[in-house]
Amino acid sequence: MKYRITSLVLAIVCVLGLSGCAGQKVENWTVTCPWAETGVAARVNVKTAEKAAEVSNQFVLEAVAVKGDVATVNDWIVANNSESQEMVFSGEGMFAIAPIMNPDSLNFTYDDFVFIENLYSSIFVMSARADLELYSIMDVQMYMADSPKVKVAVNGKASSEGFLTYAFFGSMSHADEVELIICSSADEAANKVASGEADFAVSHQSQILEAYERGDVTVIGAFDSEDITEGPFAGVEGVGKYGYPYFRNRCFVMAPKGISTGKSGVLRSTYEQIFKQEDIIAFYDELMIEIDPMTEQEVLEHIENVSKIVEGYSVFFEE
Repeated sequence: MKYRITSLVLAIVCVLGLSGCAGQKVENWTVTCPWAETGVAARVNVKTAEKAAEVSNQFVLEAVAVKGDVATVNDWIVANNSESQEMVFSGEGMFAIAPIMNPDSLNFTYDDFVFIENLYSSIFVMSARADLELYSIMDVQMYMADSPKVKVAVNGKASSEGFLTYAFFGSMSHADEVELIICSSADEAANKVASGEADFAVSHQSQILEAYERGDVTVIGAFDSEDITEGPFAGVEGVGKYGYPYFRNRCFVMAPKGISTGKSGVLRSTYEQIFKQEDIIAFYDELMIEIDPMTEQEVLEHIENVSKIVEGYSVFFEE
């Protein structure tokens, strides 16, 4: 099922006096989120689509949320070409994890798209059940020195969170002591560690915040190069400082292969203008995600980094 939320109908655009109504063609572009229909990506898609009509005199964006996966993007590739006024989300799951873990499921590669912009970046964090009294990465190192078996709750098996889990404990030489608790949602993973059914969990910051505020968990590390500097988790250490692997969760807006350089450039510029709006900045802060424009080279480096982590720890996901 699809839920379409048009940012503003063309009539309203004209009432607002945008120059696109005075002779310049206004194009209606659909932006599809093929993940959770109520998740962070879908919410950001709606918010940025609404804002597009205020900053652009050429594009009206229509946010579409689809409860989908790789198969959704396979269908999107078949349905769209360079003449289509369509964009779709993708990220490290599509371009780094699936090609290694389940290559037969993909009917596309990165070269079938044109990168427009990174919609946001989110820093994953590791939490621990409160009674373990772990407050830092060093605390976890000392705890794991006795090689206990630990249970780690994550949303999805061969997921970003799953690979970060094995990369973290594997870097301590304790990957064999990890049992993943596979959950159907990030909320479920948070509940597992908060209730004591799991020892640790890996999630987005916003997904563990409630349990943290209740005192049910501690947050001991961030999967980034440096410490978190803002928000409720300010001061939480970045695992990169210890030489541990990490990557951020990212959301790439992609257009069909063959789109003109001029049009892709204007679409990119539209997102850049959206990112400057004060209410958008506040909205991102509320969701505990970051405005993080990227060049295509940075995107390719991100995919390569995640691919190396997946290749290094894929053995733990084999049946």
